[in-house]
Amino acid sequence: MFIETEDTPNPATLKFLPGRDVMGHRGTADFADADAARSRSPLAAALFGLDDVAGVFLGAEFVSVTKLPQAEWSTLKPQVLSVLTNHFTSGVAVIDGDGAEEVEEAIAPEDEAVVSQIRELLDTRVRPAVAGDGGDIVFRGYRDGVVRLTMQGACAGCPSSRATLKHGVENMLRHYVPEVVAVEQVEA
Repeated sequence: MFIETEDTPNPATLKFLPGRDVMGHRGTADFADADAARSRSPLAAALFGLDDVAGVFLGAEFVSVTKLPQAEWSTLKPQVLSVLTNHFTSGVAVIDGDGAEEVEEAIAPEDEAVVSQIRELLDTRVRPAVAGDGGDIVFRGYRDGVVRLTMQGACAGCPSSRATLKHGVENMLRHYVPEVVAVEQVEA
């Protein structure tokens, strides 16, 4: 099995492309620790079994792994590749259940049309670009003109993630959806 790797804007995160579906149409899954991974994903749990893994993000066709600050990719990368190869050749499911867990605020009925526009823009313009960098951006809520989003994967700890949200996503949403006044990053 040949697995490609790509750097991400976050130097602590590397993107692994196994050449097959990881999450496919089931969304994404972000794991910040081994306990969360153990209960939902055999693949993420196996990756957290490596000493220097700090985070695992499962995308449609990629896996992003974030290392601890003291770790070196020259040592960790071959270990990750081994875990990924073993997992994908074993036939074991990547995730237990039907996929991503979404935690979202209730949307007021009068905001449903605005939220629909926001979701469409996020899904068609923002998420594909963010996935290219090894992460995802997840809609969490909208109230009083403020869009609440969570950055995941490589984007969660990236030094430029706040700038991406404020200057990229916020400006685009404000341009296309006049009701949007701000974008706020929230933790999952």
